[in-house]
Amino acid sequence: MSIPVLIIGKSGTGKSTSLRNLDPDDCILIQALKKPLPFKNKWKPWDGEKKSGSVFVSDKAKTIIACIKKAKENKKSIVIIDDFQYQMGNQFMRKANEKGYQKFTDIAKDAWDIVQAVIESDDDLRVYILGHSYEDDLGENIRMKTIGKMLDDKITMEGMFSIVFRSILNDGEYFFRTKNSGCDTVKTPMGMFKKEEIPNDLAEIDAAICSYYEIGDNSKMYEKAMQLHSMVDDEDGIILKTIEKFKNNPKKLKTVINKINNIINGD
Repeated sequence: MSIPVLIIGKSGTGKSTSLRNLDPDDCILIQALKKPLPFKNKWKPWDGEKKSGSVFVSDKAKTIIACIKKAKENKKSIVIIDDFQYQMGNQFMRKANEKGYQKFTDIAKDAWDIVQAVIESDDDLRVYILGHSYEDDLGENIRMKTIGKMLDDKITMEGMFSIVFRSILNDGEYFFRTKNSGCDTVKTPMGMFKKEEIPNDLAEIDAAICSYYEIGDNSKMYEKAMQLHSMVDDEDGIILKTIEKFKNNPKKLKTVINKINNIINGD
């Protein structure tokens, strides 16, 4: 079972910036609207032939679904879709001259298909969907912004997720809310986060999710790495520092374990 995560919020409240500490090698970023990331980075365009890079641009539902399904095959453990609002909005604008309600049905169906593909995707894959929020005039109804009434009245997109964050700006600092305010659709599993507001850092959030669901079994891998460390000469402490650096990153920690084994075996 994959881990679908929805992050909603106003524009400029730190949704895209939350990617800043993720390792691009672990991720595929699907951009519905091509735009530069709002921080200095080494995220490169995806090269399908070389199977390298991290950024893929498309707002077509079938293409996005295919990308999600191939994530693990392409050695990606994290998928980010940013900004989901434009996946719907771009399609609406392309069909702006069409009369009738069929276009709204098509837009809703495509959005539902994408989220359904996320839910049905490979085990342990984490998929973060970033989108804008809608807020009524009284601020008493804050939810994901969609197009048309079908997704709101018939589906309720947040109901397809167990984890929903809302990005906020508080005293000049950017946070994600983890608890429902009574006016929004925020929710996180019991015990996953202690604080109601956490830094907008997807690397830390992903580590917390992996720990909560025991993805990659970080604790056992860390114990294994430390056990192997005791069997090698690490006078300058570089190996130990590397183990500590990647203790919450199963993919990197596995690589460290393999390298220590090579040292032990004299390879």
